[in-house]
Amino acid sequence: MSVTVDGDKSESVPSRMSRLLRGPRAEKVPSLVGTACTFIGLIDIAAGVFPRFRTSRMHAVAEVLPGTLGPLSAALSLGVGVLLLLLAHGLKRHKRRAWRAAVILLPVGAVAQFVYRHSVIGVLFSLLLLALLLRHRGEFAALPDPRSRWKALANFVLMGAGSIALGLVIVSAHPGKVVGSPGLSDRLEHVLYGLFGVEGPVGYRGGVDWTVGYSLGALGLLTAITTIYLAFRPEHPVARLTEDDESRLRALLDKHGGRDSLGHFALRRDKGVVFSPSGKAAVCYRVVSGVMLASGDPIGDVEAWPGAIERFMDEAKAHSWTPAVMGCSETGGEVWTRETGLDALELGDEAVVDVADFSLTGRAMRNVRQMVKRIERNGYTTRVRRARDLSDGELERIRRAAADWRGTDTERGFSMALGRIGDPADGDAVIATAHKEDPDSPYGDLKAIIHFVPWGTDGMSLELMRRDRSADPGMNELLIVAALQASPKLGIERVSLNFAMFRSALARGEKLGAGPVLRVWRGLLVFLSRWFQIESLYKFNAKFQPRWEPRFVVYRNARDLPRIGFAAMQAEGFVDLAPPRPFRRRSSAATARPCAHLAPRGEHEVRAA
Repeated sequence: MSVTVDGDKSESVPSRMSRLLRGPRAEKVPSLVGTACTFIGLIDIAAGVFPRFRTSRMHAVAEVLPGTLGPLSAALSLGVGVLLLLLAHGLKRHKRRAWRAAVILLPVGAVAQFVYRHSVIGVLFSLLLLALLLRHRGEFAALPDPRSRWKALANFVLMGAGSIALGLVIVSAHPGKVVGSPGLSDRLEHVLYGLFGVEGPVGYRGGVDWTVGYSLGALGLLTAITTIYLAFRPEHPVARLTEDDESRLRALLDKHGGRDSLGHFALRRDKGVVFSPSGKAAVCYRVVSGVMLASGDPIGDVEAWPGAIERFMDEAKAHSWTPAVMGCSETGGEVWTRETGLDALELGDEAVVDVADFSLTGRAMRNVRQMVKRIERNGYTTRVRRARDLSDGELERIRRAAADWRGTDTERGFSMALGRIGDPADGDAVIATAHKEDPDSPYGDLKAIIHFVPWGTDGMSLELMRRDRSADPGMNELLIVAALQASPKLGIERVSLNFAMFRSALARGEKLGAGPVLRVWRGLLVFLSRWFQIESLYKFNAKFQPRWEPRFVVYRNARDLPRIGFAAMQAEGFVDLAPPRPFRRRSSAATARPCAHLAPRGEHEVRAA
């Protein structure tokens, strides 16, 4: 028995050696090379900025890309460091163009190290990284991300700000050579002149300090070159739903639209779509900050879902996007995790009201009943109709009112918003309106709007809530009750209201006997509700005595969750990183808060998750 164990021990040594000679696993190489470039870039920047650092032994590790002796060496070291930092992110994301740039730069750097500095360490390090890149070139096959000309403006602003900050550090890092004590304004002026290759007001002993001059010039040149490159490179526009894609999706929804209450939101025209090989299922998505974000369940036949999911994952891999799904059902989460190996986390619950069980009678509905009766006594009336039954003039008036009452330039929504009202293709949508005689209103007697989209043939999903700020509080309660009461005449049997994030934690945390961890978690959610209205949304939905359907987020790794959450906030419109549009018109009447499912705190209007 011992011989076997000894044999196993003796065999472990060559196996370890063979693993060492084989090098890192192929899937780890992009992250490894990107991290190495980040490390070297930071050291090269430090070497270019601080004079003493250039003479240290540590800089020998950073000598990977070209450089010369003297002042030009500092400028090249600084420029190379910035380029490496820009290149590192692309390498980590498996981008093909980043790989090409690294393959060109590394051998040039190795030659320069040997010719100018005779740095054996620098040459070996360059060749090692080059060997890894060439051996695992198949790992760097990601296609470009969607992009536009705005990236050039963003690069100019960010690179310009970074260059000015680095320039101030460079000018301040040579105190022994500076004549006098120039103030911040003089140093800033010197930096701005230096970025354009002109000597500034700061004087140096012995004349011009070429190290500072070359370094500032290199920063200005990098800013100009990268901005020009981004401005003139071919555009890769974001995905858009074509007419053919939309017609195919509508055909799938006609057959299988009753399965998921979020299905109709796949028809947003700012989404892309991938179909299964059979064409019987599809996944709609949007790419935000490198995250390929799908919402709800796949569209179509459940048996064909795996094919559409496989196409989705292939597309994510081809571009090195982070795959994620927001708000899928339990069935959808099971299919996603089974087919892809991803993980799922319960995100919250969707409030669904069964029309047959809804009634204003009873103690549980007392608050809603009293509020509705009070508003009706104040002279408000309601109308609930299919969109196709409204005249063109009335639809236009509703569109203008919804736009003006939005209150922000950003149209919010992604997973539970359609982004349009009264489109001829959406004739089955339901519009509930509240009216009160008001001769001073630009929209006549129109005071509030609720828009529902179809959920199969016998259901509808809440898409948008907007109201006139001068209207009485409680418009949403009034219109939801009116829509539920009118549903039998419209053939509606179920109504999906809103999505309540972390609903189960809020509900369990307030019950008697809740544990300390659950109480702390609920307390944190209540605290966050000051900004995100998590608790108020849950309480608003609970008024209508719904049944709760869990919804999940599907993700690859736990470390991706913050990035997915930020991308989801961007997609929903709560974070807007787009450059401003200086000539876009904004209605003067836009005084309401945004959005589908949002209204002022304290007036019981609600926000889409």
